[in-house]
Amino acid sequence: MRLKYAALLASVLALAVAGLLVANRGLATDAPLAEGDATGHYKEPRKPGDTAARALEGVVKRVPAPAHPTAGAGRPEALSASQPPVAAEAAPSATVGPLFYTAQGEPAHGCTASVVHSPGQDLVVTAAHCVYMDGFRTDLAFVPGYQDGGAPYGVWVPTSIDIDPEWAEDRDPDHDVAFLRVRPTTGNAPLEKVTGAQRIRFGAPARGPARVLGYPNTDERPVACQNATEAESRTQLRFACQGLPNGTSGSPFLTDVDPATGLGTLVGVLGGKDEGGDEETSYSPYLGDAIERLYRRATR
Repeated sequence: MRLKYAALLASVLALAVAGLLVANRGLATDAPLAEGDATGHYKEPRKPGDTAARALEGVVKRVPAPAHPTAGAGRPEALSASQPPVAAEAAPSATVGPLFYTAQGEPAHGCTASVVHSPGQDLVVTAAHCVYMDGFRTDLAFVPGYQDGGAPYGVWVPTSIDIDPEWAEDRDPDHDVAFLRVRPTTGNAPLEKVTGAQRIRFGAPARGPARVLGYPNTDERPVACQNATEAESRTQLRFACQGLPNGTSGSPFLTDVDPATGLGTLVGVLGGKDEGGDEETSYSPYLGDAIERLYRRATR
């Protein structure tokens, strides 16, 4: 997400020196990139994913997963707004984790992604600006449920990435969404069998209660905030909350959340206008027909 004025400049300079990704500004100039096809589809060979997994060895470690609550164990909670509307540290969710970038110096996380239900049980969603700038980034790894260096549900790397061609052509904020199909770096169980998945809803009302959960790129634990989404425009949602900084791009906007499992319905992805917004207001492309078509293409 976009930081303001001097804070933004300081963050960009610091990350540039470190050779890392500045999440809301896309990819560092020396990021490893690959071309996809004209539809916005990239099929990743096995080697880059294996390389990304090796790069994370020693950076994240496998830890025991907490007991997995039964889905539907509780009723969806009424999402009252955070008071004041400021993001605060929150418990991890098995379905949400940081995206690590592994090819430039020490691996670091720069965006957030979440597991969404799909026929193949292997799909995550994030912002397009997290994975594509003049090419698809090839050094990605997703660590669901991450906290303090621990990977309770393992490390997952892409087998394919799908974006809308309109994002590739001119970074159209209404298409700042990407779907990644992923595979485990150890074992062969599909992602949803390991973590569960958020439902995804297209054409939801613009106004409604939502919870945003994401990983600041300077922290090792997630933060969350609850408030109502509003229509910024016909194609953009607005979410007012302070404290959702760089690294939270790609975070899910969730509603109808089961408090026992953290599972709910995804109605937005932090990105879109101003590639996510600023320290006070976040945005998401509206998940309408175009995003639904992208989802259908990614899951074929």
